[in-house]
Amino acid sequence: MTEQIFSSETNTDITRRKKEHVDICLYEEVKGQGEGTGFDRYRFRHLALPEIDFAEIDISNEFLGRFMKAPLMISSMTGGTDEATRINIRLAATAERRGWAMGLGSVRASIEHPHTAPSFQVRKYAPNVPLLANLGAVQLNYGYGIDECRKAVELTEADALVLHLNGLQELFQSDGDSNFCDLLGRIEQLCENAEFPVGVKEVGWGIDGETAKALLDVGVSFIDLAGAGGTSWSQVEKFRSTDPIRTAAADAFADWGIPTADCVREARVVAPDAYLIASGGLTNGVDAAKGIALGANLASFGRALLAPAIHSDELIDELFGRIEFELRAAMFGIGAVNLKHLSGTRRLIQK
Repeated sequence: MTEQIFSSETNTDITRRKKEHVDICLYEEVKGQGEGTGFDRYRFRHLALPEIDFAEIDISNEFLGRFMKAPLMISSMTGGTDEATRINIRLAATAERRGWAMGLGSVRASIEHPHTAPSFQVRKYAPNVPLLANLGAVQLNYGYGIDECRKAVELTEADALVLHLNGLQELFQSDGDSNFCDLLGRIEQLCENAEFPVGVKEVGWGIDGETAKALLDVGVSFIDLAGAGGTSWSQVEKFRSTDPIRTAAADAFADWGIPTADCVREARVVAPDAYLIASGGLTNGVDAAKGIALGANLASFGRALLAPAIHSDELIDELFGRIEFELRAAMFGIGAVNLKHLSGTRRLIQK
């Protein structure tokens, strides 16, 4: 029997949704309308005599046992379509060149529709960077278990699995999965049984200190805090919805969420030794520097990378380079020669 070959543009519900999400994030106004990331409440106090050589500033880091040239990461964004394949390949190749970590979009698409798997299989383009497979945590309440999670990691050759928490997004989807009962216990069971690290991330409304501690207490290896200030997924789903109630209600949640800066501060206070990722609305290297100074180990970028990743290798590489330069320049401006000095600085002050 001849094997049937499918295009990853097949109109399954998941692949259609993936394509709509990318288009909406590119062309619609979906930024949260609240107070923003919270980083604008902080500024670095300039040091006129830094007593360091800019050329010697070291921004190297480590994550999941892999060396990183920079403490920077590509947030989980997309997969499951032909366009997503092109985006992920370009991002992966750039991550390899620049030494960034990379998260993948939800691998659920490839588990339920194997013909979409190539859009997530980018390890050959990024053989040396930390790579994260990604699944919705809520799927643990809808039949997913260790086998599906293991498959996500194996299929992508990832270093770890990150489970995303997206309760409000699911709620604003007319066909969303909104049973979040007893998920903490299921996450704990997965952490106990998995032979790979398991992390947890939000999608843009933030993880507070109490929740971060609860996750770490059940064995989660790292947390991507994903605070408010960037993409609001209730706004994204508003543009997809055919339900007039959900469409109208989305605007009431345009300012929902915990600012990214607050998430980082809270999580670091309750978990001084945890591996934390600052994400949610970051657009430049000064944002990254502030996130690390507040307590994060890595700073992660999402929608800011999307448009350049669609257009060309040159544009995305230029953006990565600019972010790295801005991070180094901020460190130079406060006399921080490495990340340890940045994370321990007393020169980040509230306005």
